[in-house]
Amino acid sequence: MNKYIIVLLLFTCIGPVSAQHLLNDTITRTATIKTTISGNAVLFNPETPTLTQIAGAPKPFYTYFWEFGDGNYSTEPNPNHIYKKTGDYEVKLWATNNYDNGKPPTTRPKKIAISSISSVPNDLAIMDEDFILKRNREPVPDEELVLVLSYKNQKEYTTNGKLYLFYNEHKYKSDNFKLIESRTYHNERNIDAEGFAFTHNIDEDDTYLASSNTDFIETKTVLQDSTEKNNLPLTIANTKAFYKNWTLLEFDNLKPKEERNIFFSLKTTPEMIKDTSAIISVRGIYVPDANYDNHKVKDMEMEIVTSHDPNKMSSNASFMNYRLVRFKTLKYKIKFQNNGEGPARTIRLETDIPDMLDKSTLKVLDMYPKCDICPKREVLYSCLDTAFTKTQAIFTFKNIYLPGSEQKNIKAYDSTKGYVKYSIKFAKDFHKKKTKSRTAIIFDKNDPIITNYSTTRFLPGISIGAKLGINSFSHLNNSESYFFGATLSPYKSYRWYWQVELMNNFHNYNAGTIVEEGFVQDDQGARFYQRTTSSNSYENIDWDLPVLLRYNLNNYIGLGAGFQNTISISEKQQQGILIEQFEGDSSKGPVISSEENTIDTVNSFTNLRTGLLFEATAGFARIGPSLGARYIMNFEKNFNYWQFYAIWKF
Repeated sequence: MNKYIIVLLLFTCIGPVSAQHLLNDTITRTATIKTTISGNAVLFNPETPTLTQIAGAPKPFYTYFWEFGDGNYSTEPNPNHIYKKTGDYEVKLWATNNYDNGKPPTTRPKKIAISSISSVPNDLAIMDEDFILKRNREPVPDEELVLVLSYKNQKEYTTNGKLYLFYNEHKYKSDNFKLIESRTYHNERNIDAEGFAFTHNIDEDDTYLASSNTDFIETKTVLQDSTEKNNLPLTIANTKAFYKNWTLLEFDNLKPKEERNIFFSLKTTPEMIKDTSAIISVRGIYVPDANYDNHKVKDMEMEIVTSHDPNKMSSNASFMNYRLVRFKTLKYKIKFQNNGEGPARTIRLETDIPDMLDKSTLKVLDMYPKCDICPKREVLYSCLDTAFTKTQAIFTFKNIYLPGSEQKNIKAYDSTKGYVKYSIKFAKDFHKKKTKSRTAIIFDKNDPIITNYSTTRFLPGISIGAKLGINSFSHLNNSESYFFGATLSPYKSYRWYWQVELMNNFHNYNAGTIVEEGFVQDDQGARFYQRTTSSNSYENIDWDLPVLLRYNLNNYIGLGAGFQNTISISEKQQQGILIEQFEGDSSKGPVISSEENTIDTVNSFTNLRTGLLFEATAGFARIGPSLGARYIMNFEKNFNYWQFYAIWKF
């Protein structure tokens, strides 16, 4: 009876929890927009579903992106927006669930009517730059993302210009984004992107610098390219070589100091690259005056995620060509957020450095909070210190102030986030292995928060090898056999790898001699002794197709095993028959007669043979020259043999 009581209690306790998780997984969550309208001033409040905390993660919370329907937006939880004109507006909300299990809630757009103007909006300048790209969240497969392209006229006269947005990089086989909708509020026009037009004129008074990475997560602009951009055809051509898709818009009557926003809804595809440490990008190009080719370029990098976690490590080295990596500098980015109720004064990032990377080449490219690099002595001002252990790089923000997301009077979640971006090069000697890195983030003296793994992988690559050697058939008479051919395998594999070969064999041999003796009688009844000697010789051209699995013990020794199919594409058989007749009762008597005949036969694509092979090589196992010995066990008897060869892999 006690067993049944225990089972009943377990079912009672577990049942509701399982049902709750089932509901969270199967029912679409929704958020609702609530408004309080006073004249042309509207207070917005979101009603959002309850969050389900990821096990082991910090306390979950929402971040918000509001689009007010008049070309303005906000990231505040409860924004108060003042409309300039009367009319009907459609308000959209995107709520992002951070540290939560499940998809972000969907929100139905809400229409509001402004019938009177009772408040005067404050037209303070918002943009510090004249061209900015932002997004509302990191891309998650099969979710919607909003990209904001903001532009401003820094000139002293009204201009007409162009805006380009490029997306879906060529280096990824599948598209990462699908452009669902472009929302414009100042009569911007979509133009056929194939009809690029250039003026080839340059405004010498303007200098446009290419910079990037201003988004909701980073609050500081990072200078990415210090060169002046005035060759628009070259920029477009280079960008089209990097991205598959683009859209082009034209705008008119942009007044001096006027700021505008264009909103793009991008749906991340289910087929997008699944590497959650990979960095993908979009690019914007701003031509402020269509009469000139002067322009500005903005690249916005984004980290692919499976859930919205502000603490993350990512890299631009998700897939690399091993032949070219010695010339490549890897870039890593560690992002973090203070989710406490008070500010953090010291932040320590303990980051794994794989063995294949050279810690002495590490350079800090950027960070936030922005501060100086710490000197070797102790100082009282804010700085970033970098130290190393055998397997880690340790970045420490000292004497800083990073607010907590739960801190009072903190409205902007962006101010609670930070990052470190660094570059590093490969060591002199490293193997073609996948690596994993992650970071332990420690705020003051709190327990560490462990990030995801940032993974680097190498593309398989192709290595073509040239091979030649001899075959040794110990059981065949007068056997002479040599071969040459090509091999195909992944480039410079570390341990296990496959290899396919195509060998052209030339093989001459004698199949042996058959002697038959006995008494025969002719038509007249004469009896005599006869000996018939038969011999067969072959001249074959064979194709061998071995498929094998190989394993490198180290840099110099390799082993392999697999299957081999052989077919004779040309077989020339010469059969010789010698008939001798003797007096007496044996072949010791005098020869009465002798007759010799030769029969030549030619066959094509015959003698299909299958067998097992085992081999060992010594030399340069991964790339370059080596010597090998292989034993082939054919399923047909008398065709087992040794193969000795030299191979050079390129």
